[in-house]
Amino acid sequence: MAGIDCLTRERFVETLGLVFEDSPWVAERAWAKRPFSSVKELHAVMTAEVESATHEEQLALLRAHPDLGARARMSEASTGEQAGAGLDQLTPQEFETLQQFNGTYRRKFGFPFLYAVKGAAMHDILVALAVRLDSQPEEEFRQALWEVYRIAWFRLEALVGG
Repeated sequence: MAGIDCLTRERFVETLGLVFEDSPWVAERAWAKRPFSSVKELHAVMTAEVESATHEEQLALLRAHPDLGARARMSEASTGEQAGAGLDQLTPQEFETLQQFNGTYRRKFGFPFLYAVKGAAMHDILVALAVRLDSQPEEEFRQALWEVYRIAWFRLEALVGG
């Protein structure tokens, strides 16, 4: 962690700003809390920054994520994560089903369905999406943030090691 702790604010944000999708403000705020004894502590600090953010900032963070299975512009991290779950190889029928679910979810909650896809199969994702469509808005908002924290954990592990 010494390498991360020694980075200038600018370099820290450049290196870790992608951990929370298109939301470098998380890394920028976490920088002031250095030094970090472990990846776990860094993740906890970054998560705490999101937790202490305004509702509007949290909502913008959720909305920064692409729809699962989207064939539109995505960050390199999202592209790799979705490919790992096979979302880049959907049949036309699977793609259509996922797009319909995504649209219904987005209309109900106001942000994309978020799911940390690492290690998940298409079936797992569709089941989770169908179940979570029945959630209440505040419950789903918390679940979506929790999924963002899991995604961030996987990204941090990949960037700075476990």
